[in-house]
Amino acid sequence: MFDVKHNFDRLIEVLWNEEPDRLPFYEHLVDNEVIEAITGEPVTKLEIYDPGIARLKEEGPKIMRRVRRFAKALIKFYRGMGYDYVPFEAPLRIVRTNIREGTDIAQLSRGIRTWVDETKGTIETREDFEKYPWPDPEEAADLTIIEEICKMLPEDMGLVSGVAGGVFEHVAWIMGLRPFSIALYRDPKLIEDMFNMVGKLILETDKRIVEIEEVGVLRMGDDLGYKSGTMISREQLRRYVFPWQKKCVDLAHKHGKPFILHSCGNLEKIMEALIEYVRIDARHSFQDNITPVTEAKKKYGDRIAILGGIDVDKLCRLPVDELRKYVAKTISECARDGGYALGSGNSITNYMKIENYKAMLEVGLRLGKYPLRRR
Repeated sequence: MFDVKHNFDRLIEVLWNEEPDRLPFYEHLVDNEVIEAITGEPVTKLEIYDPGIARLKEEGPKIMRRVRRFAKALIKFYRGMGYDYVPFEAPLRIVRTNIREGTDIAQLSRGIRTWVDETKGTIETREDFEKYPWPDPEEAADLTIIEEICKMLPEDMGLVSGVAGGVFEHVAWIMGLRPFSIALYRDPKLIEDMFNMVGKLILETDKRIVEIEEVGVLRMGDDLGYKSGTMISREQLRRYVFPWQKKCVDLAHKHGKPFILHSCGNLEKIMEALIEYVRIDARHSFQDNITPVTEAKKKYGDRIAILGGIDVDKLCRLPVDELRKYVAKTISECARDGGYALGSGNSITNYMKIENYKAMLEVGLRLGKYPLRRR
């Protein structure tokens, strides 16, 4: 844990592509196992959230005690590690049956790891779509945890929030990537209806979230690519995905709040559309074998903020002394004129060395006071 002076405004300044007083930290998320290991709080054992059915306030006082303990642990962790905000996204009440699982062999194992089965979907046909228990858009997510975080949040911190999962992700998850890809060509009307339904659920939930005073930043995690390109074509993204993302960005801007897009993969062919049409204010998720964050900063840093980018593979595998040098070099190249926050290229995972994670932050605190010293 670090003894630092917090100021949520410094993250906001970075997101508006300005120079803050000190280099802030940014993570999309930190795995609960890491939070538990560092704080000693039993966050992995609280068992409070089933996004498909959650109505936490109706579950009684026992669940609400767990909710408050979880919210308190999140604040304790992010504040103690030097972040000026707490990230938390509201899961949609969307049921998926196409889930696979396997043994988690990570250093901080969660026992069982789950992921979406890309070969089959919960919805594959028009009949599946019509029978699916779609939630009411105005009640598509439970905001109880967000509300409890806000009640406890110190005045010098803010909340970065939105819906857990993006427009493309939810459609691909519900349908399974293979059936989704087939339907793109065999049943485009089903695809259109899927995106319209999911987009509306996300937008209506964001409308509720953005009204919360403590929420200073709206964001969306929507993985659009893989190592060499995007999951679907630019034309399909323009038709189905970008309009809904833009609605969420416009909503944030209407309330005077910046918008972060977290998206993995090679997005080089769509960055202009994300910046000029969707109008994102910042992008997160970079890896060195696709677009190193230093390259992204040179290409796009005059128009959007660039966040994170300390390669996850290096965070996992580099000796700590080499990692410190790599982080220092990244700060030197990315943070000089502001518009940059330090963090991983994706997230802090339960298979990452905690020693390396802490070393990254230590370097940021040592080198991150503006005006930055030249190396």
